[in-house]
Amino acid sequence: MQQNKRPQGPGGHGPGQMMMGQKPKNFKKSMKRLIKELKPFYALLWVAMFFAAFSTLFNILGPRLVGEMTNHIQDSITLVGGIPAANIDWNWFNMIGFVLIGLYVLSYLFNIVQSFILTKVTQKFSQKLRSDISTKINKLPLAYFDKRSYGDVLSIVTNDVDTIANALNQSVSQMISSVIAMVGIAVMMLLISPLLTLVAFVTLPLSFLIISLIMGKSRKYFRSQQQTLGKLNGHIEEVYSGHQLIKVFGAKAQVDEPFIKDNESLEESAYKSQFLSGLMMPLMGFIGNLSYIAVSVFGGILAANRTLGIGDIIAMIQYNRRFTQPMNQIAQALTQLQSAAAASERVFEFLSETEMQDEQALLADVLEKKGSVTFKDVSFGYVEDKLIIKNFNLNAHAGQKIAIVGPTGAGKTTLVNLLMKFYEINQGDIIIDGVSIHDLKREGVHKQFGMVLQDAWLFSGTIYDNLRYGNPSATKETVKEKAKLANIDHFIESLPGGYDHILTDESGISQGQRQLLTIARAMVTDAPMLILDEATSSVDTRTEVLIQQAMDTLMKERTSFVIAHRLSTIKNADVILVMRYKIL
Repeated sequence: MQQNKRPQGPGGHGPGQMMMGQKPKNFKKSMKRLIKELKPFYALLWVAMFFAAFSTLFNILGPRLVGEMTNHIQDSITLVGGIPAANIDWNWFNMIGFVLIGLYVLSYLFNIVQSFILTKVTQKFSQKLRSDISTKINKLPLAYFDKRSYGDVLSIVTNDVDTIANALNQSVSQMISSVIAMVGIAVMMLLISPLLTLVAFVTLPLSFLIISLIMGKSRKYFRSQQQTLGKLNGHIEEVYSGHQLIKVFGAKAQVDEPFIKDNESLEESAYKSQFLSGLMMPLMGFIGNLSYIAVSVFGGILAANRTLGIGDIIAMIQYNRRFTQPMNQIAQALTQLQSAAAASERVFEFLSETEMQDEQALLADVLEKKGSVTFKDVSFGYVEDKLIIKNFNLNAHAGQKIAIVGPTGAGKTTLVNLLMKFYEINQGDIIIDGVSIHDLKREGVHKQFGMVLQDAWLFSGTIYDNLRYGNPSATKETVKEKAKLANIDHFIESLPGGYDHILTDESGISQGQRQLLTIARAMVTDAPMLILDEATSSVDTRTEVLIQQAMDTLMKERTSFVIAHRLSTIKNADVILVMRYKIL
């Protein structure tokens, strides 16, 4: 078997920390995809739009009624003996007043209802996105994660989904209300005075021009902000996972340099995006003030000529003020949608990644579990045109112990990854108990193996739940029995709560004890084959003896693949497979 030296994958701690190259983004395409993904919530969104529309319409009628009340007072004033006197119809006046109050109350209630519905929709949509991402992660090949940092993927699940949810929650209702308000206000103004409406709308083209220019400039900075945030999260996740080593080697300056660079880049893109989007409100306010002045001046002239009543002028001024408000809100909503688009690009790009092959038609399990494995002319390369394993053959009979040795980078972990079907082989076949690995589902392959790795992974939870992780139906009696065989029962019973003791990062359990717990977990799984990857490399000699005894018990009557450097680990092996790499 020949191999060329390659960057290590998940088993070798290599490109798992590299950033995937970013592709050019498309705002319209992302928004279309976002709208399409919201399809299950269309009904609720329409209901929310209904309440938002009527809430806005009820609010719009207010200034017109106030104007009518003012006109009524103006028309009721007469001169009696040179003295002004008012003949007000108080019944009509009070009725309009109560109608006005009722409209404002209904507007408030409808606004609360639409806000409640939209909040519900956005949170349900966030839940759906996270579920889709979780499902997608399980369908992606490991090769994908070789090219992308875990922190960046984590940023998609948390920051990007939250950004989408917050933007939708705030911008959707704002956009609906603002558009309806603009149309409604325009109609009301035209009904009062078409000439004064024309004066008020002279500044509209300038407003739209400013919005389009600022959006065009700020879009790239919003996109850069989300990308840099993901990169920064990936760096932070990597640094804190190796915090102790960084302290030991005094590498603070080395990890600070990329952090400072990414942090400054994030500050710059965030500053530019927020600054440009922040210009919208004051600029729109300035244009609104110009329109307000024009309406006030021309309205005063029309009132002086008795063309319009004072109430109509008051209503027009209020409508003009209100017309600029939804324009400002639309500008603000568009800014939020910029953030949502930048975040959704990353989320949908992730959800569109190529998945592993569909395995619905494959076998779920082997019929007769004996533990025999045959590698038949296996060739594999992490890069398709660059093979690192070529024409590899091996027969492992049931119950044999196969030791895999060789220098770092020779492909020991790669071989195990192929055996576990973590990667698809380029050529050849691996046959497990007479069944081709190509005909078995990945879960079916995984069922055949128990695994003890160099990094003893335990999750936060009870010891009992940790030990039955690979066999959820295992009883506590079975778990205790296996723990005794693994020489870890006495230690467990000494802990507060025994098997119900909750493991945390602060539990103070040594590496050797953790390793014994993972061996007990493999025993509880009770798979016909085992993979042991450097299981004793990070413990002292005394603990190694205990672990070795536990592993010997574990390996009895099981086919075992043992990756090791120590001779004590492989001295009783039936087959010793020596791997080497060769630069081709």
